[in-house]
Amino acid sequence: MSADRVAARVRRIKPSPSTAAAERASQLRREGHSIVSLVVGEPDFDTPAPIRAAAAAAMNAGATRYTALPGTLELRRAIVAKLARENGLSYEPQDIVVTNGAKSAIYSALAATLEPGDEVIVPAPYWVSYPDMALACDGTPVTVACPEEDGFKLTPARLEAAITPRTRWLVLNSPSNPTGATYSLDEYRALAEVLARHPDVMVMTDDIYEHIVYGPGPAPHLLAAAPELKDRTLAINGVSKTYAMTGWRIGWAAGPKDLVAAMDTFLSQSAGNSCSVSQAAAAAALDGDQSFVAESVATYKARRDRTAAAINAIPGLSCRLPEGAFYLFVNCAGLIGRTTPGGKRLEADGDVVLYLLEQAGVALVAGTAYGLSPFFRLSIATSQDILDDGVARIAGAVGKLQ
Repeated sequence: MSADRVAARVRRIKPSPSTAAAERASQLRREGHSIVSLVVGEPDFDTPAPIRAAAAAAMNAGATRYTALPGTLELRRAIVAKLARENGLSYEPQDIVVTNGAKSAIYSALAATLEPGDEVIVPAPYWVSYPDMALACDGTPVTVACPEEDGFKLTPARLEAAITPRTRWLVLNSPSNPTGATYSLDEYRALAEVLARHPDVMVMTDDIYEHIVYGPGPAPHLLAAAPELKDRTLAINGVSKTYAMTGWRIGWAAGPKDLVAAMDTFLSQSAGNSCSVSQAAAAAALDGDQSFVAESVATYKARRDRTAAAINAIPGLSCRLPEGAFYLFVNCAGLIGRTTPGGKRLEADGDVVLYLLEQAGVALVAGTAYGLSPFFRLSIATSQDILDDGVARIAGAVGKLQ
């Protein structure tokens, strides 16, 4: 297909780097290579049995038809109850729109609000899709580097410096993909003081990892710290990470009625309603026994602790202990400038990741994909045996560098 047949909005964006890395690992396996893939951000657990049973019951009861576009009343009521119970936030069902995954909620919000040239502030490291979704909606992503010494978190000074008259959105992801960085109530309050001076800036909170936290308490929500921002904040979430339901494709947005109505209109002419059976399963997940959540987080924490210790024992690599999510964001600055056994000099984190794939058969994602170098992301959402194998291979390959 010639380039002029493809719209400029598509030519502006690039495929997801994490998806590309996973596909490359799969291709190498098909070719007979031994590959340890530490790429995919997807729980390795099965969806809990009670949730699967709720889906089967819904199908058997005939819940296999179109639903109301913003979601079934049952699911929206379950989301309202969850927000009140877990986050202390008060919403009504009409303040909620259910989408085909949280990714669809984010894209739909941007599509419904951005005019050409409107700016979207994206703290880096960021989830790979934020900048490209802004570009696809004719917006301009403004990435703000949040270095490791700041805990990979946006500071009030950096936020103030990034805001311009064209700023439309600030995107906050806590706990973060890829770093696991988690904002405290005080850090949120400090950011809110800056936002108070810029009343036209809307805030999108991506809360998809909120339950995967390793501290003594839950991850706080921006609106718990700054309830005055509620009339310009869109809270994005879903069931994929918390309940191992990535394939069920259920997310949602909770926010001001005008924003939710605009998203509803956009979705009515694009994706339509979310899967009826998945909605029944999501309602069961939110309303049901939550023991799976605590059990899975305990497993992730054990993996985090063991794998981070092993990484930090490798000369030239280091990583902070993430406060949440299920990734390690590994600093590989100590490998830059070294030479491979084949005589190639490692100039950037992309070179490091390629070397580890070719030399050790370990698939990772370079920090450049997340807007900050020199790092790579390692997913701990896989078994400890696989993680041990992967880290041992990394150590062996690093040991061969000159």
